[in-house]
Amino acid sequence: MLIFDKNSCKREADMFKALGHPTRLWIVKQLADGQEHCVCEFVEAVGVQFATISQHLTILRQTGILTCEKRGQSVFYRLSCPCILDTLECLANGNAK
Repeated sequence: MLIFDKNSCKREADMFKALGHPTRLWIVKQLADGQEHCVCEFVEAVGVQFATISQHLTILRQTGILTCEKRGQSVFYRLSCPCILDTLECLANGNAK
């Protein structure tokens, strides 16, 4: 008999939920090359308020998708879960069935 435990998939579900916003998905794709990027780069590229980008980055960090490092006044982000890129590539190429 199958028994559903909603907590068994909570982490993964939270990660998919975090990726469910176009801006957050775009941020993840920008970090796909393995390079770190500063918050200010995302603010400039997206053209929204600093606080808005910070909220998106916080969600991605809290789910374990990103990690960050503060250097002086700047915070740099990098992808900490690169396996997500395989899933995104699969979806982009229409390989998901």
